[in-house]
Amino acid sequence: MLLSRRRALTLAGTAALPCPAIAQGDNRPTITVAVQKISTSNTLEPMREQSNVGQRIFYTFAETLTDHAWTGDLSLQPGLAESFRRIDERTIELKLRRDVRFHNGDAMTAEDVAFSFGPERMWSGSTVDTRGMWVSTTPGATSKVPPPEAPKIAMGAYPGFERMEIVAKDTVRFVNRVPDATLEGRLTRNTGSIFSQRAFAEAPTWLDWARKPVGTGPYRIVDYKPDSTLTMEAFDDYWGGRPPIKRLRFVEVPEVAARVNGLRAGDFDFACDMPPDQIATIESNPKLEVVGGPIMNIRLTIFDKHHPTLRDPRVRRAMTQAIDRQAIVDALWAGRTKVPKGLQWDFFGPMLLGDWAAPAYDPAEAARLLKEARYDGAPIPYQMLNNYYTNQVQTAQIMVEQWRAVGLNVAIEMKENWGQILGRFPERGICENSNSSWFNDPVASLAAYAPGGQTWEAGQWENDEAAQRIAALQSGTDLQQRRADFRRILTILEREDPCYNVIHQNATFTAKRRDYKWRPAQSFVVDFRASNWG
Repeated sequence: MLLSRRRALTLAGTAALPCPAIAQGDNRPTITVAVQKISTSNTLEPMREQSNVGQRIFYTFAETLTDHAWTGDLSLQPGLAESFRRIDERTIELKLRRDVRFHNGDAMTAEDVAFSFGPERMWSGSTVDTRGMWVSTTPGATSKVPPPEAPKIAMGAYPGFERMEIVAKDTVRFVNRVPDATLEGRLTRNTGSIFSQRAFAEAPTWLDWARKPVGTGPYRIVDYKPDSTLTMEAFDDYWGGRPPIKRLRFVEVPEVAARVNGLRAGDFDFACDMPPDQIATIESNPKLEVVGGPIMNIRLTIFDKHHPTLRDPRVRRAMTQAIDRQAIVDALWAGRTKVPKGLQWDFFGPMLLGDWAAPAYDPAEAARLLKEARYDGAPIPYQMLNNYYTNQVQTAQIMVEQWRAVGLNVAIEMKENWGQILGRFPERGICENSNSSWFNDPVASLAAYAPGGQTWEAGQWENDEAAQRIAALQSGTDLQQRRADFRRILTILEREDPCYNVIHQNATFTAKRRDYKWRPAQSFVVDFRASNWG
């Protein structure tokens, strides 16, 4: 058997030392990170867990073929593929790194890549729960069949996927059915994380697999206790260099005050999702600091257009125009984020519609629309969780008062989990949500509002023209035509038949020990690789 130079040097170094000396020499820290939630689905498999909190943890144990410099300039980067090139408008060829190992010790091969994009993992699913999508937190408990969400998530991420073709042991081709200008970006989505085919085959059930998947990241999953803790340890055969943390532990601490107090007491080394009004208190301790800022995510509320009152788009339009978004940013975020130009980011580059804006704050117009719609004061339910998002409850309370000022009767209903919000229940009205740009093109976020996307599949909102335009955007290659399609889509989603109400660009602030040199990302991911430490 041939050894790589790096592996040979590693073995030579370990042979010179007895095992006790190795253990004594490992002075890497054990780090505890307090989060409000680890996973909304109680799984760690991206084919079910597609939440913001899931995006945060995936970067530690799973990796994709291409990546973004999330802690840098957001540029597209090689991932598990050391290089990639276009073959034509439908095909991208990727050269795999040769020194990548899975956490079970197996070398990553082209077969593992094909499996990760294959029917066993992506394109098959069990029967939909009668309560609807995104409800069950114990999917796949009795078989190896993925949950019903899996093929929908795959469709939303890769709507034109045809096959992952093996060219050689270290070369694959992603082949699309139709032209797609965004293939390189699509492969950065955690949906396309590369996992061990053998480990999947050895797992007794899909749920067993999904709670301890075997990936290639810098940390290996040791133990996951749903709704409680996720424990990982350094994977020293990581291709990207020796991880800087010996043991990494995420702990669920739902309340902000408890996360702050635990950090100050030394129980935690990092505490995520700090509201800006806590920053001064935290930094009054010279050993602590808060880092972070705006990220590629926008906070919004989703309308269920099938609710009797919300069927009339004029009521939904009134709700979008009754909100003073800048007042929310000023009051709750101390100006540390901003009101976006609708559902878009500067990250979009040439696809950014610079003259577009979120609906204007116009209470008089909102009142006129309600009068025209003959709104009679019927209550509109507003479902939400308790501060799943930073400043969530305070934001909702401000919006309820702003809606009341124009004559809208909106009632907050607190729920315990996302299943109670996204399930197909007759009492749904509006709900809390957000949308991320996984890569630098509008289709990254718009997929949620087309077949396969969460909002569409949850039965909250559908619009045939929007779906057709999104499909055209997915396969379009002419820049000006794509910009025109994007403008029309936003006109439908934010003006004519509102699907959501944009609130503000999201921002994340992480409190941490000052002596740990670590950079926050411009997304929800937390990067604990050696390149982002020290």
